[in-house]
Order: sequence, then C-alpha cells, then structure tokens
Amino acid sequence: MIEGLISGHLVGLAETRQGKNGSNFTLAKVKASTSETDHIIVNVITFSTEASSALLALDDGDALAVSGSLTPKVWTDKQGNARPALDMIATKILAIE
Repeated sequence: MIEGLISGHLVGLAETRQGKNGSNFTLAKVKASTSETDHIIVNVITFSTEASSALLALDDGDALAVSGSLTPKVWTDKQGNARPALDMIATKILAIE
C-alpha cells in the first residue's frame, strides 16, 4: 500500500452513494499536475464522514489536498494510448483557499 498526499483541483462535484450493506461513501475526481503541461486524474473514494463532508462542500474547480492510500492504474484512451491514473481511498481532505 502506498500512502500519499495529492493536491489539485476538484473535477465536477463529489457525490454520495450507498453501498450494498447500506453504508454511505463519497466519490470524487481530482486533477493533479505532474508537470507544467501534464496532469493525472485521481479517482477518490472515502468512507469517512468528515472527509465526505469536506468533499461535498467543494465546487467544481476548487483547490484541495487529499491524503490516503494510493493505487496506480493504467487506462486506454479512445486513440489506444495507455494513460496513467490513480485510485485513492481518502482519509483526510483539506480545502485550499
């Protein structure tokens, strides 16, 4: 497991869903810069009510920092190019003003 701290901007709005067992979780996407011209999308899920509340209070494009467990992924775009992505199970959210 990789513990990480990612800073970036919220893409769209976070949304809360309910699991099969009735527990709630929140999903969000964060766009983080890897260089001046490139970025990576971080798929965020949190089961923490505190972190969920923080995500739900943010608007599209708001700056934030997210900490938690990271899993690197690869996806293929429409042109067949392999692209990196990260999945994060977030434990803490910090809005950056």
